[in-house]
Amino acid sequence: MPGFVAVHTGAGNCIDETLYKDVCKEACVQGINALRDGGSAMDACEVAIVTLENSWATNAGFGSNLTWDRQVECDASIMDGSNLQFGACTNVPDVRNPIKLARHLCDRQSKLLSFGRIPPMVLAGKGASDYAAEVGLQIVPTEQMVSAKAAKSYDHYRRNISKYEEINQLKLSPLDTVGAVCVEADGTIVAGCSSGGLVLKVRGRVGQAATYGAGCWASMDDTTSMSAATCTTGNGEYLMKTLFAKELADGLISCNCPITSQHQTYKKKLLESPFLAKHNEIHAGSLSIIYNAASRDGDLLWAHTTSSMCLGFMSSKQKKPKFVLSKLPPNLSCGTKTVVSGHHFKLY
Repeated sequence: MPGFVAVHTGAGNCIDETLYKDVCKEACVQGINALRDGGSAMDACEVAIVTLENSWATNAGFGSNLTWDRQVECDASIMDGSNLQFGACTNVPDVRNPIKLARHLCDRQSKLLSFGRIPPMVLAGKGASDYAAEVGLQIVPTEQMVSAKAAKSYDHYRRNISKYEEINQLKLSPLDTVGAVCVEADGTIVAGCSSGGLVLKVRGRVGQAATYGAGCWASMDDTTSMSAATCTTGNGEYLMKTLFAKELADGLISCNCPITSQHQTYKKKLLESPFLAKHNEIHAGSLSIIYNAASRDGDLLWAHTTSSMCLGFMSSKQKKPKFVLSKLPPNLSCGTKTVVSGHHFKLY
């Protein structure tokens, strides 16, 4: 099945792009290979995020940021635009690939449990781990989820925390949530994300990567043949308050100009949101697809209010993926202005 896959490794302050370039490209290749092997957009999105989770360089799955008391607590979610089903897990310490659990929960949404019970959409903590083990997902000792990079970062900030008058999320987490969006030629579209959250976060904190409408969103409009999907990154609490992923996708699916739509959504729904009126700087980023199944034309959009954002993308007709390090121009104020860019693609 022809298709298109895009991934990101978070919006923040990219100090060394070489850390993320290879893993972004590999995630795209794995996602496209899934499509070429006859898999679905859901398969491609899942395998792309698994690749990102397995990298020591990213803050998701293995290598996730550690909580204040040095624990691993992962969040992940995935949404299928063809049926609007959603699955997520949060505060998971020992599931090797949280996105696999989220995908399982998403798939089960259409089938009732025994005695007519409604299947869970989101699972947390030990219950999520037990469920993952029951369905055959890989469970590992929590310490195997801690990378040398994450441990070093934790030790550094715990040792120096007294030097900070307040914890600045951008300083403590140079890059945040990873995510992927994927679309098939027929318009079937999926979005997903995975995150270890902010370094030194309060134990039990739930981030946008596990929150409905905030971390990822995917939908299709059969009357217009349009499909849209997005995955977000940044200040999780702000993205949750504004249901930002849903707002981005909703704006795209009915717009005339995707670039303008993204700018307007960031401006009106995030930076000027009444829910965030007391905040002077709002750090966020997103990766989105808008696709027309009738013409097989699509646009990939990336946007961020942070200093930078790393991403990669690839279509099934391309031999190699492309990597982009998007940067906020020096004349724009970080956390208050948005840079939006895009790439047009066509699926045959």
